[in-house]
Amino acid sequence: MKPTPDGILMPGAEPPRLLLVDDQPANIHALHQVFVDSGCRLLMATQGEQALVLCRERQPDLVLLDMCMPGLGGIEVCARLKAEPATRDIPVIFITALQDEANETRALDAGAVDFIVKPFNPRVVRARVRTHLTLKAQADQLRRLALVDGLTGVYNRRHFDEQLVLEWRRAQREGSTLSLLIADIDHFKAFNDRFGHQAGDDCLRRVAQQLQAGLRRPGDLVARWGGEEFACILPRTEAAGARHLAHQLGAGVRALALAHPDSPPGVVTLSLGVATARPQLMDDAAALFARADAQLYRAKSEGRARACSEEA
Repeated sequence: MKPTPDGILMPGAEPPRLLLVDDQPANIHALHQVFVDSGCRLLMATQGEQALVLCRERQPDLVLLDMCMPGLGGIEVCARLKAEPATRDIPVIFITALQDEANETRALDAGAVDFIVKPFNPRVVRARVRTHLTLKAQADQLRRLALVDGLTGVYNRRHFDEQLVLEWRRAQREGSTLSLLIADIDHFKAFNDRFGHQAGDDCLRRVAQQLQAGLRRPGDLVARWGGEEFACILPRTEAAGARHLAHQLGAGVRALALAHPDSPPGVVTLSLGVATARPQLMDDAAALFARADAQLYRAKSEGRARACSEEA
């Protein structure tokens, strides 16, 4: 966390993103002037539906939202943000000319964290935004810790399950492909029995780090799914690209040259299963996982230390 010139705090290394939502351009301009020198990245929307799209796609750190707008009003926008897993943790501050207790109660009941009445004091607005950005940064850090596997440092199964559903829904909306890769360390029990659990833990960490390093796109995700098994979510990835990546990941782990006398290659290797779907043509994400798992079983049955997919 580092302060910007006017005291707004930046969560992490990136400056916070603020979404300003108001149907009146003059009000947008007034809010823009409040934060123009704050170091924040400013996003703007003049309609409720536009604000929802920006929240899903750009993930702002905080939303400053007008209550009265034509079409989708502020209360409904806030309620929809809180109903979606991908946007429910974005804090919403209402800025409105409606100053009665009933409307403030409605705003807070919809999930808002604060309520500011127009005309506003710029210093007060900045101070409240700073407070809620700080709280969000702390909450984000706690959530990150809860979603990371303590041994390997990659994501845990809980986060994998949540992200698989989210990426499935995103692919449905976009009409894009989604690929899934499941990897299992070959003969890992024999490795543990020979070298002990401490060496086994180090092996898991080394493999996890190698898999993480092999995923080059920000949207790709690797998680420890359980035991010696890892899973990778590959959004917008066609079958050929997923197969190529699986072979690269397998080769990368083999290149670590971690001695494994009880495995035929003599070093630690992976068996990998790959599946690809265009979600609108399938039932759900569980079906995609089952297909990747079937290919993993095939890789093991054909001798391990290889990647298998439905097309190859």
